[in-house]
Amino acid sequence: MSKVNKVVLAYSGGLDTSIILKWLEDTYGCEVVTFTADIGQGEEVEPARAKAQAMGVKEIYIEDLREDFARDYVFPMFRANAIYEGEYLLGTSIARPLIAKRLVEIANETGADAISHGATGKGNDQVRFELGAYALKPDVKVIAPWREWDLGSRESLMAYAEQHGIPVDFNKGKKSPYSMDANSLHISYEGGILEDPWAEPEESMWRWTVAPEQAPDAPAYVELEYKNGDIVAIDGKAVTPGQVMEQLNKLGGENGVGRDDIVENRYVGMKSRGCYETPAGTIMLKAHRAMESLTLDREVAHLKDELMPRYAELVYNGYWWSPEREMMQQMIDASQASVNGKVRVKLYKGNVIIAGRMSATDSLFDERIATFEDDEGAYNQKDAEGFIKLNALRLRIAARRKP
Repeated sequence: MSKVNKVVLAYSGGLDTSIILKWLEDTYGCEVVTFTADIGQGEEVEPARAKAQAMGVKEIYIEDLREDFARDYVFPMFRANAIYEGEYLLGTSIARPLIAKRLVEIANETGADAISHGATGKGNDQVRFELGAYALKPDVKVIAPWREWDLGSRESLMAYAEQHGIPVDFNKGKKSPYSMDANSLHISYEGGILEDPWAEPEESMWRWTVAPEQAPDAPAYVELEYKNGDIVAIDGKAVTPGQVMEQLNKLGGENGVGRDDIVENRYVGMKSRGCYETPAGTIMLKAHRAMESLTLDREVAHLKDELMPRYAELVYNGYWWSPEREMMQQMIDASQASVNGKVRVKLYKGNVIIAGRMSATDSLFDERIATFEDDEGAYNQKDAEGFIKLNALRLRIAARRKP
């Protein structure tokens, strides 16, 4: 085991990462720096400071990264309309490159030899954290305790905590049976009864959204203004990316928007069933596509749709910092120069319905040509005959060869 003097640990203050903190000190004989990020998970992060101090940590980083997360990760991803396997809006996936980036930056600031995370050896997050770290700091040492220690159950973790005097009072009381991850884009649920793909989730599981059948009987309308593919105002009021997430999560949740129940293919090779609440993201995806439908050239829009599954896969698998994702992002961002205007959205009992879209400067919709009424010569319908015959030529040649 190579010598490690200092490690930067992604630290939540919960049982697992508190045990990891102590385990790192004992196993590697090293100093531990803790890093706790607020990326909109809806829980106070400041208590992690007191817990780290109680365990003797000298260098403690507590950071509010909600705006950074929304502006630099969520918004660029939604310009691509990214969705994995047709359903998953990548809520957990997109948070990992930001955390990996800050782990590496803090390691550089503090002179640490290594970084550490609490992801298990079965999941995608270990891949995402580590691919990101290696892309940003090629020689970094990564310590993944779940791949090294012999603490394989919650009982063994609790025994370790008791043996080493690690406080677990913050884990007392009724504990959720699910493994959950939350940020300003989503909250996810895995484990418990969800390990049976036939079992319907309990209503009590959902935290952000009301059941669609319990949502208000009257629809809610919201107007979103876009500039270069990003939402910049809600109902006429300017908003930051972080405020977009906060406001649309609240509005969507109140109207039963954003629940999903998925069996997905993990990068490590297994199938996994998870449930997700993504109110803001569900609204943003639908509205952004509506804005693009009015302002993007047909072939540009279709090319984006061809690229999107590959882009989504890169995000899901942890390749945010890869050259191919960055190249695709430049193409996507270039396409968004004309994605300007407003979209009116109707939210009703879990549904996101486009009620209108307009762009005063970049609309490619020409009413004179599209109309079913007299177009006053704007479009010569006779031209369609030659167009059709030319496109049918190969079909006609092939048909003549058939017996």
